[in-house]
Amino acid sequence: MAEDKLHPSVGRFKEFVSNNPHIVKEVREGKATWQQLYEEWYLLGEDDPRWNGQSETGKTVPAEAKEAGGKSDLMKNLLNMAKKMDAAQLQGHLYNLSQALGAIQGLIGQFQSSPPPQAQHREMVPPQPFPYRKD
Repeated sequence: MAEDKLHPSVGRFKEFVSNNPHIVKEVREGKATWQQLYEEWYLLGEDDPRWNGQSETGKTVPAEAKEAGGKSDLMKNLLNMAKKMDAAQLQGHLYNLSQALGAIQGLIGQFQSSPPPQAQHREMVPPQPFPYRKD
């Protein structure tokens, strides 16, 4: 019954994990949490080399070996992510962020007290209640 309420992407992740048992092993060994793995799966996709937990010899590839060539892979991943971005959605998020920052600046401006202007020291002459002009 609880599975009926799951987001569709969570269901796809569960299916992905059932097809890749080495991911379960990572969690059991404490190398990663389910949340971390889900976020990586969601961002990187199923075809990312990160999910190839086995090398050609059948042994698990250590994380250090994966990271050795990771700089070029990182650039490729960033370029792929940039290609997949929806420009309209990104623009909408930037607009919302701009509006939020403007609201915060307005609040800060209201709570900041500006220093009183320095009065010039003149003779303390009370202002005349009625202006007079000489003819």
